[in-house]
Amino acid sequence: MDLDYKSIGFRVREKRIRKNISQYELANAIGVSNPHISNIERGKTKVSLPTLVDIANVLETTLDELVCDNVSETRNVFVKELADEIETCDAEEIKIVADVVKALTKSLRMRKK
Repeated sequence: MDLDYKSIGFRVREKRIRKNISQYELANAIGVSNPHISNIERGKTKVSLPTLVDIANVLETTLDELVCDNVSETRNVFVKELADEIETCDAEEIKIVADVVKALTKSLRMRKK
């Protein structure tokens, strides 16, 4: 199985930005170079498991959240991501998100038939 390192890198970058941590700070915290973090985030390098564990610990996340695009059983990760996004919404935005999700799921189910 080939891992999707671009997806892993995207998730590392996304989590790092949400934590308001620079690439330099992350690199320093786990003992790697700043260019190495940049290469990981762009999917240009194959990140090792020990480095990925270190990244997850610094970013206070889990490995499954970083590699979920590569794992078949990921429903809970995506449900949590949705919940995290909704937490940042005000009441009006939540109504809009709910409407969009309802319309999208209805469309997806109709296409399956």
